[in-house]
Amino acid sequence: MKKVLLGIVVAIILIQVIRPEKNESNDETNAITAVMNVPATIQKIIKTSCADCHSNKTNYPWYSEIAPVSWYLASHVNDGKEHLNFSEWAAYNKNQKSHIIKDLEEELEDHKMPLNSYLWIHKDAKLSAEQYQLMLNWVKTLKVE
Repeated sequence: MKKVLLGIVVAIILIQVIRPEKNESNDETNAITAVMNVPATIQKIIKTSCADCHSNKTNYPWYSEIAPVSWYLASHVNDGKEHLNFSEWAAYNKNQKSHIIKDLEEELEDHKMPLNSYLWIHKDAKLSAEQYQLMLNWVKTLKVE
């Protein structure tokens, strides 16, 4: 039993050297706010409830340094950015923007974002009915250029 526990402890220590890449770019050249006027209320909602998974400005908590949690968070953030990255908005083509706007509208109408798993720890990210409506109204005004 001692050997098994020692093996587990050694494995946990060894996996700490496998570090996922972090999403910490400060380049806002292609950010949605660089190419269009985003109301302050919407910017605040995005920052509080969306940016950790849908921008290049992820705020990593302390536990993101501990494997295997770090792997899960990196995967989750990368998946979120694959669907929508507010920091890369200007780099999307017209078809991508149209698809993202349609998906974002559906997600907001169905109250699917932010994910419940995110809200367990980030209580301040929970959107009120009014915030959902503000975001939805804003998304419906987005034009593909």
